[in-house]
Amino acid sequence: MRSSSSRRRTSHTTPRRTAAVVLVGVSALLAAAVQSGAATAAPEKAPSASAGAKAGALPLKLTPAQRAALIREADADKAATAGELDLGAQEKLVVRDVVKDTDGTLHTRYERTYGGIPVLGGDLVVRTAEDGRTEGVTKATRATIEVPSLKPAIAAGQAERQALGAARAEDAKSPDVSGEPRKVVWAASGKPALAYETVVGGLQHDGTPQELHVITDATTGKKLYEWEAVRNGTGHTVYSGTVDLTTTQSGSTYNLTDGARGNHRTYNLNRGTSGTGTLFSGADDVWGNNSPSNLESAAADAHYGAALTWDYYKNVHGRSGIRGDGVGAYSRVHYGNNYVNAFWSDSCFCMTYGDGSGNANPLTSIDVAAHEMTHGLTSATAGLNYSGESGGLNEATSDIIGAAVEFYAANSSDVGDYLIGEEIDINGDGTPLRYMDRPSRDGASKDSWYSGIGSIDVHYSSGPANHFFYLLSEGSGTKVINGVSYDSPTADGLPVTGIGRAKAEQIWFKALTTKFTSTTNYAAARTGTLAVAGELYGTTSAEYKAVQDAWAGVAVGPRPGGGGGGGTSFENTADVPIPDNGAAVTSSIPVTGRTGNAPSNLQVAVDIVHTWRGDLVIDLLAPDGTAYRLKNFSSSDSADNVAETYTVNASSEVANGTWKLRVQDQAAQDVGTINSWKLTFP
Repeated sequence: MRSSSSRRRTSHTTPRRTAAVVLVGVSALLAAAVQSGAATAAPEKAPSASAGAKAGALPLKLTPAQRAALIREADADKAATAGELDLGAQEKLVVRDVVKDTDGTLHTRYERTYGGIPVLGGDLVVRTAEDGRTEGVTKATRATIEVPSLKPAIAAGQAERQALGAARAEDAKSPDVSGEPRKVVWAASGKPALAYETVVGGLQHDGTPQELHVITDATTGKKLYEWEAVRNGTGHTVYSGTVDLTTTQSGSTYNLTDGARGNHRTYNLNRGTSGTGTLFSGADDVWGNNSPSNLESAAADAHYGAALTWDYYKNVHGRSGIRGDGVGAYSRVHYGNNYVNAFWSDSCFCMTYGDGSGNANPLTSIDVAAHEMTHGLTSATAGLNYSGESGGLNEATSDIIGAAVEFYAANSSDVGDYLIGEEIDINGDGTPLRYMDRPSRDGASKDSWYSGIGSIDVHYSSGPANHFFYLLSEGSGTKVINGVSYDSPTADGLPVTGIGRAKAEQIWFKALTTKFTSTTNYAAARTGTLAVAGELYGTTSAEYKAVQDAWAGVAVGPRPGGGGGGGTSFENTADVPIPDNGAAVTSSIPVTGRTGNAPSNLQVAVDIVHTWRGDLVIDLLAPDGTAYRLKNFSSSDSADNVAETYTVNASSEVANGTWKLRVQDQAAQDVGTINSWKLTFP
């Protein structure tokens, strides 16, 4: 049979608003014409993300074959790399991905094994210069990978029972263990431990497929961690006017296979909840009829959204597909009955969309497609754990790229904006699902980082990263963009000047693919994005300062000089080890040359590396010994590191004298170091 590519237009018309429905909207697609030849779902010209950037630091557009060759080279050298990194005799590296910069710099991502079993949280990225010199290493954990024994003290059945109990606690439907628990070394939080990883299938409480991973200590039986591998997203069919779709003709039949984009296919589940479904096909190359009752309408939107996202990855960032290997994922539409959601699953390497309330509102919009597809990208690169702060960053990455693709589409029927699900009237008043300029406007998301943010739902802990991206792109304050009004505040009350969305996208994408790891938290995200800004624009550039300012605007780290008021700073950068569950340690800063008392807004910037920061109690000690509590102990705060600027009313204290930072670890199994701390008198 003859196979060829074709393109046909599908018209989208703007619907009337309906009463409040849950995360849904109406899909309306009308085929207007059929054209043959090469198809493009989005403009070929990329935004000018590289303007002003160092050309050598920009990503090289690798073909799948070039990427595969680099992976083979890294695989051949992995033993030597392990030796150079001083890994233990039982540790081995497994090559996962390679990104290459224009100047020849390689960013090689590895998994790790110990004694032949996987190390979860042992991933790392090695940065290598063109001449082979290792320039830096980013690790998911700084802990030495070592366990006393590889022989479990508890039976696998105990881990199974614990995992099933965790699923039932989340009201899972028909939970079942998918295969035997596998033996792993858990290193993503705390001291590395021999553990079981159990995967529980079935359905989540809302009908979403479940892939719950539960980590059980194989020595004590304690539950160490859990996360859901099926990533949920929300959205609404966006009516995008007349668009081009790439399809395939075989004989006299057309089908939704995009041969120009890794053979991405779109399938019809026809209300089913398992399997691949049936590939959409027909005798003509016309899809949809402006009504969600026609099953092809939602399929056309999903196909279009996937093509836009593929083109964005390739044209803007030089990445050929989710994994960089030129292979397309696939889409499934019409999942379940009245299913009001969409999701990404690694196990099928696919996006899946429900039809919403009454099966009348397919969730197949551009931003939803980009959001879900980007969960796949994150899984293939940083692998951000879908729990705690890393889970919030995972969700934010999908929101950030979802917004970026919407801008990239340049679709006059759906202009780009910094609103998530802006066409969804779930509140009955026309408000969107999430706001990037001020996330708290949705009533649940957080504008800024705080020490317990890792304990809330990842869709809400994503707020500070979404807010950071908006501030970095557009700056603080009020403005109107594409007809949408925004008003973005900052945590420290100081202004942020944006550098433009294209540069912000470049910084976030490169940080995701070359700096972030499975355990990256907000402090590490700041470190990674600053490193990228330095590589692209230099550490004295306006772009570098803007990244610092934008993170400070969401309470992650200090501004340059400790604040925007031209204040005086005093800093101690000497490392001070923090003993595990031991006595308090202090780091001192002598303050001289001040007159009178300290201010009511004394800034205390703290940078502490610690694998379970909830163990820490942190105080500022004034020269007369008065203690000001900066951070309390929290048994539920399992995230890594403390990188925060605290504001202290120290107006009753004499400014000159020796100030101290006092830190005590009040629980066992984790150690850390005071890297540095700074006092700023505004």
